[in-house]
Amino acid sequence: MTASARALTYFPAPRSQRYCSQCGNLLTRRIPDDDNRERDLCDHCGAIHYQNPRMVLGTIPVWEKQVLLCRRAIEPRHGYWTLPAGFMELGETTAQGAARETQEEAGARIEMGPLFAVLDIPHVDQVHIFYLARLTDVEFEPGPESLEARLFDEDEIPWDDLAFRSVSTALRLFFADRERGVFQIHSDTLLRGPEPVPAVSTPAP
Repeated sequence: MTASARALTYFPAPRSQRYCSQCGNLLTRRIPDDDNRERDLCDHCGAIHYQNPRMVLGTIPVWEKQVLLCRRAIEPRHGYWTLPAGFMELGETTAQGAARETQEEAGARIEMGPLFAVLDIPHVDQVHIFYLARLTDVEFEPGPESLEARLFDEDEIPWDDLAFRSVSTALRLFFADRERGVFQIHSDTLLRGPEPVPAVSTPAP
């Protein structure tokens, strides 16, 4: 199913900041006492503003032998295909966030499965986490961030038109595990180069 095209651009809040969110005074950037890296500090109230990696949560939703993908209606990577995924919200678990993103982006109803892949992406300060999931039906209602949502057989996956390397990595791991008949929990680091470093996998419980 398709949704009306949109030209939205969604980005997380900027990393750099000039003013203290506690008192409003200008920040300075230096290494605090008893620390080992530069932080944004407020010399007026003493607040230290820590920056931490952002969590991106998603699912690999399956109907029989097919996988559900969404085509992005927003930047970055407008028009490219992706697994349903997005940034974790406050007050939710990783599994809850993955299920929420699947519903928001594809309007899909799922039964959540186990954790499948944890992909560290240090050069963009993100960690992408994917869960296995089973679709309970094939009625989709793409939200405002998706142009359409549809099911693909393995030989139909648009590999050259996938939005992000984490998506292609998760899909390749999924199809390889499915071929072997055993699903594992995978841990990869995606560097700036074209290929991830070797995976570390443990049997799924």
